[in-house]
Amino acid sequence: MAEREPDFEASASALGYVYQLREALHLCVSRLGDLDWALAIEAGDDIEEVRQGGRTYYQLKHRAPGTRMTNASMDLWKTLRIWAHAIDRGQLDLEHTDLILLTTAELSAGSVGSMLQPAESRERDEQNALEALKTTRRTSKNDALAKAFEAFDLLSPPQLERMVSRIRVIGNAPDVDAVEQKLRQAAIMAVGREHATAFLVRLEGWFFRRTIQQLRSGSLDAITGLDFDAVFSDLRNQFGRANLPIDEDIAEMEADLAKYAGQTFVRQLELIELGSRRVNRAVRDYMRAVSQRSRWLNENLLLPKELSRYERRLIEEWEELFDDMVDTLGAEAAEVEKIAAATSIYRWAMTETRQRIRPECDEPFVAKGSFHILADDCRVGWHMDFVARLMAVLEPVETTSA
Repeated sequence: MAEREPDFEASASALGYVYQLREALHLCVSRLGDLDWALAIEAGDDIEEVRQGGRTYYQLKHRAPGTRMTNASMDLWKTLRIWAHAIDRGQLDLEHTDLILLTTAELSAGSVGSMLQPAESRERDEQNALEALKTTRRTSKNDALAKAFEAFDLLSPPQLERMVSRIRVIGNAPDVDAVEQKLRQAAIMAVGREHATAFLVRLEGWFFRRTIQQLRSGSLDAITGLDFDAVFSDLRNQFGRANLPIDEDIAEMEADLAKYAGQTFVRQLELIELGSRRVNRAVRDYMRAVSQRSRWLNENLLLPKELSRYERRLIEEWEELFDDMVDTLGAEAAEVEKIAAATSIYRWAMTETRQRIRPECDEPFVAKGSFHILADDCRVGWHMDFVARLMAVLEPVETTSA
């Protein structure tokens, strides 16, 4: 059993970090509509919220079911140690800062935690809570609490009284799974039950990435109410009937030409002598479109036959220009003329096509990549002789393989 203990501790610690991030996200969601706030992770505390006229420090403790927080609990005294040091160093202004200890543990009846519950609780008794803390500090023989006791002793009697008056202990708080359910309910309210999971995955992804950037840089501004409202609203709009979500990780994919060099859509570009940089962009758009389509399909975000209808519209729009090119050039046209005309059609497909999969889904790689997907299946092409040329190139390969 002793060998498994470090794994257990590591798992509990990891779960605590997830809890911290989810609780912070839930705080942001609960303040939607109110733009006058800012929130940071691991700034002044586990979570620091700044509002006009004051701030709130949150200490979060995620504990196993059945855990109780007593007067001598490590969670309580570690929290007091952090706050006492901040007060002693002048980093915490007690006149304008609320201190919240949020724990999933139960609060023992008559304990310091129960006596420091929010003001609406009948049990709140700051004076007796402070006396109980002093008694614990005086009588405890727990060496593990020694540093917390030393920090407690740094404060003067008025500072101790003021600190205790600012503390609110919230016990039996929702655990990490329960907080996720609260977030899911918010997602259901925003986009409906059908798309709630996909919405929440993206909202959490954005929040986690934004928090990591803040922690890594050490200087990135906190998330503001204005920032969060804009992100939440934009994401909700992407799940509307006229739109589809575009995922940041897919939108930032870069080309891997070596992997796709032999594919038909790349060979089509070689027929019109496209430059290597434009071919790289084509591969990038193809990769992004394929990946985004796959995710939409996996998450059931597309309507039945929506992709096939979209492709039909692209093909029909392409046919008008392609057939006009063939009729205009004629069979005896010189190769240089064919390439010039084909390049013009390709330029149109990459910059001027009017078709969107949904009216408000205006991400360029969706249409451009879709054309390359169709070109890969030879359902569209750029050179007027693309079918015959590709057959000549590809058939020997197929014969050899056979």
